[in-house]
Amino acid sequence: MSFHTFVAVRYLIGAQGREEGRRFLRFITIIAVGGVTVGVAMLLLALSIVRGFSQEIEAKVIGFGAHVQVENIRHAPLQGAAAKAEAIKEMGSTTRIQPVVLEFALLRQSRTEIDGVGLWGTDSLPAYISSAITAGSMSLASGEGAPRLVVGTALARLLGLSVGDSVVVFSTRAETASGTSLFTARPRIRQFQVGGLYETSLADFDETYVFADISVARSLLSYGPDEVTRLDVTLQDPATAKAMALAIEEVLGTPVLARTIYEVYRGLFAWVQLQEAIIPLVIGILILVAAFNIVGTLLMVVMEKTRAIGILASMGASRQSLRQLFLSLGLMVGAIGTAAGIALAFLLALVQQRYELIPLPADAYYMTTAPISLNPLDFVLVGAVSMLLTAIAAYIPARVAADVDPLKIIRLI
Repeated sequence: MSFHTFVAVRYLIGAQGREEGRRFLRFITIIAVGGVTVGVAMLLLALSIVRGFSQEIEAKVIGFGAHVQVENIRHAPLQGAAAKAEAIKEMGSTTRIQPVVLEFALLRQSRTEIDGVGLWGTDSLPAYISSAITAGSMSLASGEGAPRLVVGTALARLLGLSVGDSVVVFSTRAETASGTSLFTARPRIRQFQVGGLYETSLADFDETYVFADISVARSLLSYGPDEVTRLDVTLQDPATAKAMALAIEEVLGTPVLARTIYEVYRGLFAWVQLQEAIIPLVIGILILVAAFNIVGTLLMVVMEKTRAIGILASMGASRQSLRQLFLSLGLMVGAIGTAAGIALAFLLALVQQRYELIPLPADAYYMTTAPISLNPLDFVLVGAVSMLLTAIAAYIPARVAADVDPLKIIRLI
């Protein structure tokens, strides 16, 4: 162990001032270490929560709409759906191509309980919706009775629905598409049975979309046997979504419009990106404040150890050694605080993942608890930045200590 490291360890372990203020120096040293600990822990937790939040929102939205949505640019049904789906499949990089029939309809539970919904016809529920079933079954098969309908729990609460209830769906899509007024059009009517309930905590989705078998939806909404509202394309690599959308438009030509899910829900993803940019910046100020605490702490140590510094200098310690001594002391404070902060953040993150102690209002954040996503790179970068800031903060007190004149100190002893 080098000379300056040995002395720095002694100063850190035996941090105490003169007799009249013996406990004060130890106290502010603990405060300096604690400041770094809190700053590092809060920054890591903020990064983990924001990263988890972003991943959760992305998973939910993609779960509803896949990576690329292929539709008709003229806001009309997409014809020749089977051939177009096969052409997209031949392009490679896809894991699933799902036909979707989606139109506005009215759902009535009773004379007084009625609401507008998006009737979503599909051959099978999206995987994310299937995993979010809270009651009943995810099956859309009609069986012997009325065709099944899978409804969001938020909509079910609004209309007082439960699994097994009968509902009626009204559609005027064919008449209004041909120019007939909505008020004079004769609606098409179909009775359904609530077969399942799902909950994603995306209020705008859970209150809006109900899922039915695609053949039943085509019949009710007056779609042809090979017509769809859109094709939902799930990719092997989400990062290729933009390139895939452009390639689909080029291959299929007009009137096909292909949009990534990030373009469809641009506002929602922009909100998520804003939080990713702002929250770590705000929380990161804590580490900067902790670095200033280290400056104050080391200056106090220099003041309290002035006589010792003078004696070391008179015994042959160079200015460089004295500077390295206090740089080492500052780095030790930063290292202990950073290590403790990383450990605290990791522990709190595991507790949140296990017990979900931090609740969130679902109507505002689209989830009921703060999500956590631990990324090793975050821990490495935050630890490195913390140590860099503490090293910079320790440099000023180290320069002060190195400039102490040993002759003046010895005269005062």
